[in-house]
Amino acid sequence: MATLRLSSGIQAMRLINTRQFHMARPVMSHIGRKPIAYSQEIKVEHDMTPITEPRIPSELNNTLLTVTGPLGKLTLPIKPFVNIDLTPASKDDLNSENILQVSIENEEEKQQRCMWGTTRALINNAIIGVSDGYKVYLRLVGVGYRGVLEGDERILSLKLGYSHPIQMPLPEGVTCSVPAPNRIILQGSNLQHVTEFAAKIQRWRMPEPYNQKGIFINDETIKKKEGKKK
Repeated sequence: MATLRLSSGIQAMRLINTRQFHMARPVMSHIGRKPIAYSQEIKVEHDMTPITEPRIPSELNNTLLTVTGPLGKLTLPIKPFVNIDLTPASKDDLNSENILQVSIENEEEKQQRCMWGTTRALINNAIIGVSDGYKVYLRLVGVGYRGVLEGDERILSLKLGYSHPIQMPLPEGVTCSVPAPNRIILQGSNLQHVTEFAAKIQRWRMPEPYNQKGIFINDETIKKKEGKKK
């Protein structure tokens, strides 16, 4: 009797731990479905001519989307299966906004679903970039750490405790200001270029947890660790 009770108890536990499967489709964020509203001072143009000489192989046969605003112009490659619908604002109402809607040809295909939300996010970043721009703040924490602009303010010179200063030319489309010796502000319309350059600067002195020194981006913090005690 004890053996039967034990075996029945094990079977019950196995049934409880068994994962319950269902046939319902997973709920996704549907970021790609959200329309993008932008002001009338921003122009969005979609060139449907396929790219025959791509910059990289993945851009072959893509189309080109151009976003123009007060802070400049950005171009984005668009996959052939991604459709861009532009609804212009009402000319009678100055406060009305243009509407951009992203869609794909086949929602059942995984690759198209992945690029749906990604394309929408990249277009939204470009619209924000040419209208408001992006800023990244850097804090230099350490004894003698400082930055200064040289060469017509296109070269950032950093003193980070090395035997020589670090000279970093600013990438195209990125501007820099140094309001204080240990404070640096990077600005630009292209989010990727601004954040990528900030990451390159940080690589020279990554934040370390023992003395909490290094180059910190925006509100970045690091938890302090205690050193080995004798």
